[in-house]
Amino acid sequence: MSTLISACLTGVNCKYNGGNNLHPAFAALLKTGIVVPICPEQLGGLSTPRISSEIVGGTGLDVLEGRARVITRDNQDVTEIYIKGAYETLNIARKCLADLVILKNCSPSCGEGKIYDGTFTRRIVPGDGVTAALLKDNGITVISDEDFLEKQKQGGS
Repeated sequence: MSTLISACLTGVNCKYNGGNNLHPAFAALLKTGIVVPICPEQLGGLSTPRISSEIVGGTGLDVLEGRARVITRDNQDVTEIYIKGAYETLNIARKCLADLVILKNCSPSCGEGKIYDGTFTRRIVPGDGVTAALLKDNGITVISDEDFLEKQKQGGS
């Protein structure tokens, strides 16, 4: 069994702006060899850096069911790329026998429990990103980076 983690959390420069979301706790996990870093956006074929995207018209589940789209700030439809990245991540999770996936909150791919609302105003709404929704739909436990850190603070695992 293994754990997948959003690569940006471990210091990989794969965010839309070319940066990362490095957190020492996740960098330490990476050094133990018990986590596998993934970036669904890169797995789907997007470059880094790239124009930021948000889910318009719903959540990641709505995207997977064809009711919402993933759109860039400059109005390009990148829905199929996000879906491809989600399925690539699912394939990796299955091959690694992942029992847990730690994802970065608010991302249109990785958001777990909260995402941006599609207006590019940084307004947060309840919902999952495309990858988080697909993993959950396939019975894989997904937790946000924030929830993972909170559990660690409380002494849980």
